[in-house]
Amino acid sequence: MSLLPTLNSGVSALRSFSTGLDSIGNDIANVNTTAFKSQDTSFADTFNGQGVQVVSTPTNFSQGSLSSTGVSTDLGISGNGYFTVLDNNSTAQYLTRDGSFTIDPNGFLVNAQGYRVQGLVGGSMGSIKIPATNVGGAALQSESINQSGNVIATYADGTQTTVGQVALFNPTDPTTQLQSQGDNLYSYSGGAITLAATNAPGTNGLGSVQAGTLEQSNVDLTQEFSDMITMQRAFEANSRVVTVSDTILQDIVNLKSP
Repeated sequence: MSLLPTLNSGVSALRSFSTGLDSIGNDIANVNTTAFKSQDTSFADTFNGQGVQVVSTPTNFSQGSLSSTGVSTDLGISGNGYFTVLDNNSTAQYLTRDGSFTIDPNGFLVNAQGYRVQGLVGGSMGSIKIPATNVGGAALQSESINQSGNVIATYADGTQTTVGQVALFNPTDPTTQLQSQGDNLYSYSGGAITLAATNAPGTNGLGSVQAGTLEQSNVDLTQEFSDMITMQRAFEANSRVVTVSDTILQDIVNLKSP
């Protein structure tokens, strides 16, 4: 009986379980990353039935818990949907659950990369901007965002103005339509991202916006450590298969005729 299939099976397992351990390690490393989504690793036998292979590493898009920050421009989403941000230089659009937003020197609501948060401005899609002064020249005193995504600016003269509405976009199939681009951003392959009145938070199955909160990572450390132990033991077992196969092959090579 040939030992090569046994050796090949063991090697394929070592490669596959290394990928699984890489995925687990990445999840654990991002346990405190805002809005991070963990990944699973799916295995299947190979085409000829000898060995194992990684067939997919699907992302778990379930919601993480919301943690209070007290910062008025930090936004968490309770329910379905993603924020849309625009790279004003390249005009590229991205989706994100990371609502760590600030107001830049030009008054635009932006993410950590300086990409502008998109929403409804004057009834059409645009970048959310909070003017430093109102028509009367009064200086901006504070800003607030309600659960419907309305951005309300309060000025020193006591007037309040709704300057726009943060909108949400909900992909029909995040698993296939979203591709991670790093920095908690996803590119969308389902066509152009357009926002209209139907994208208002709290409508059409979309979640509500929770100001002063941020979504936490959805990594379950207990499950990750359990999976890591299982993966490690499987790796060790298959490394033993490789070692034993090598030993037996060496014995065969060293056989001598009587």
